[in-house]
Amino acid sequence: MKQIPKQSSSRREFLKRTGRLAATSALAGVAIPHVHAGEDNTIRLALIGAGGRGTGAALNALSVPNGPTKLVAMADVFPERMMSSCKILVQRIAQGLMPGKGGKLSDLLDVPQDRQFLGFDGYRKAMDLLSPGDIVILTTPPAFRWVHFGYAIEKGLNVFMEKPVTVDGPSTRRMLALGQKSVAKNLKVGVGLMCRHCRARGELYDRIKGGGIGDVIALRAYRVAGPTGSAVSGPKPEGISELLYQIKRFHSFLWASGGCYSDFLIHNIDESCWMKDAWPVRAKASGGRHYRGDSIDQNFDNYSVEYTFADGAKLFLEGRSIPRCWNEFASYAQGSKGSAVISTSGHIPALCRIYKGQNQTDEDPVWSFPQPEPNPYQLEWDDLIEAIRKDQPFNEVKRGAEASLVTSMGRMAAHTGQIVTWDDILNHDHEFAPGLDQLTLNSEAPLQLGPDGKYPIPQPGITTTREY
Repeated sequence: MKQIPKQSSSRREFLKRTGRLAATSALAGVAIPHVHAGEDNTIRLALIGAGGRGTGAALNALSVPNGPTKLVAMADVFPERMMSSCKILVQRIAQGLMPGKGGKLSDLLDVPQDRQFLGFDGYRKAMDLLSPGDIVILTTPPAFRWVHFGYAIEKGLNVFMEKPVTVDGPSTRRMLALGQKSVAKNLKVGVGLMCRHCRARGELYDRIKGGGIGDVIALRAYRVAGPTGSAVSGPKPEGISELLYQIKRFHSFLWASGGCYSDFLIHNIDESCWMKDAWPVRAKASGGRHYRGDSIDQNFDNYSVEYTFADGAKLFLEGRSIPRCWNEFASYAQGSKGSAVISTSGHIPALCRIYKGQNQTDEDPVWSFPQPEPNPYQLEWDDLIEAIRKDQPFNEVKRGAEASLVTSMGRMAAHTGQIVTWDDILNHDHEFAPGLDQLTLNSEAPLQLGPDGKYPIPQPGITTTREY
């Protein structure tokens, strides 16, 4: 198979570079003055979860061509993340780097220190400043998604929420019910599976549905790379509570994020299921931990999953987080009359294309999406704002919850060593972290150390009815 040069640029990498510039912000303390827009059509935004993912979403929200939009409140439990996010936002706007934006800083950003809320109740205080029809951005660790979404529905707010939206069966059932309530209230809700808004993948989907590769027989998806995000963690250092440590290193803990499997592999799973136009009905899998030293996180280092669809077609998924190994970040579809590249090397550019055969060589191309591709991270926001402006139906909660459930299904199959069906995971009674709506800074962490000083980890074949 022809190797395509790596061209991807993730939002996480982009924000890391931008964050270095942000340290030079001239606005000490980021105490941005109050500005009142008056009677206009500005959509006001509140950001709940001011880490890198949240900052990236806010930048996209402020860059929409169908604005105006303005960020007016923020909430987090870590003051340093709030400060960093503010500095990055100020730097981007002050440097004139917002696409198509001009004017003053205060036209886009109005978050004085008394609108920067710290603590587990900060989400309520931030949302209370919005009016029905405004947007709240939910980018905390996924475990808190249902808590914050429920309050947003009460307040009549439109929502953008990051993926995954659930981490287990009970939270999925809860999110599906909340999704129905949000539809009944005509709320517009976007879910951060931005590949669904990719114009290249959208055209590929249409061509596959039109018979461009015949019947879809198999799909292959790979996200094999070194450790990503906070997926690998050592023992808790001094000076931070157990609860805040687990939230800060949320990729390491299944209750907080579904682990590296759910948080990172969901994109490949979702885009592959989109091309199949179906969700798989069962999964079997394997995986394990290797060379871990003093690492205490709950993740496996590698996952190999076979998903099966109702018609017998397969999705084969490989995930790995081990340094100095062969890397690939791509998805493929194999059909009875040809094959397709769903994504090439990360999320953007997808470089979608169709081939006559299965070898995908330069000698048998059929179609490729013209370059350059619009950025799906921005498109998902453009589409959400358009739906709000035109009052069009737009609610991605059900699909986001189902994508999260399918992801949990494969993860549980690997962690238990059992075949897990859609019904098994949806109706499972193991809620990783019940009572998160009552959490305070003094609460115990949802996961406790064992007598050996380590957190419980999955043990396939030993613990078979739940993940840990």
